Amino acid sequence: QVQLVESGGGLVQAGGSLRLSCGVSESIVSVNVMAWYRQAPGLQRELVAKISTYGNTNYADSVKGRFTISMDNAKNTVHLQMNSLKPEDTAVYYCKAESVRVRIGTRGFDYWGQGTQVTVSS
Repeated sequence: QVQLVESGGGLVQAGGSLRLSCGVSESIVSVNVMAWYRQAPGLQRELVAKISTYGNTNYADSVKGRFTISMDNAKNTVHLQMNSLKPEDTAVYYCKAESVRVRIGTRGFDYWGQGTQVTVSS
């Protein structure tokens, strides 16, 4: 069973930085896209940033210029560097891997991480 292992959340003051990481727990054949979502209390889960294995990236408007997503294709690991954090960035951050193939010739499936809490104090 493929699992996504997240790390790097925590408590930081406004203006500070955090780096989130997410890796795939077992050997896989391929993954198309890895992404970070977040969900604040009472709100829907929203896309923060995503990156394809070709390096194409997409960011939510609210994080452009502050967050940077990167991917280590060899290790199937994605990172989210978060700078200039604001209290409104407080949320549980979830990693998602899209179209993961564990064997050649099989269909791809999406997987979610368990979530990591990010809290930004004012």
